[in-house]
Amino acid sequence: MKTFFIDDETPWEVIGDGVKRKVMTWSDDLMMVCVHFAKGAVGIPHRHDIHDQIAYVAAGSFDVEIDGEKRRLKTGDAYRAVKHQMHGVVALEDNSVLIDTFTPKRADFLS
Repeated sequence: MKTFFIDDETPWEVIGDGVKRKVMTWSDDLMMVCVHFAKGAVGIPHRHDIHDQIAYVAAGSFDVEIDGEKRRLKTGDAYRAVKHQMHGVVALEDNSVLIDTFTPKRADFLS
């Protein structure tokens, strides 16, 4: 677990196809992750078996789809995808950023 997240001391993890992330901090029950998208980059639709997720649009804009409902979100907006809900995003601007929170933590992000 990390008590402090220092952006300049944390390298990006390249996920691929215009997406990269930094795990910011976590406990056993909660995790925060910064995800950076190039314009047109896709957060491939998926669902979580044990994780609830809330994402805050920190920069840029996204088309977001959750269980078939589509919305356009801009800086300052947020969405929630609880376990078993299909969800995905498409970045509409370069340098679009989501701050994702998960409960419980995503152990797979720490491996």
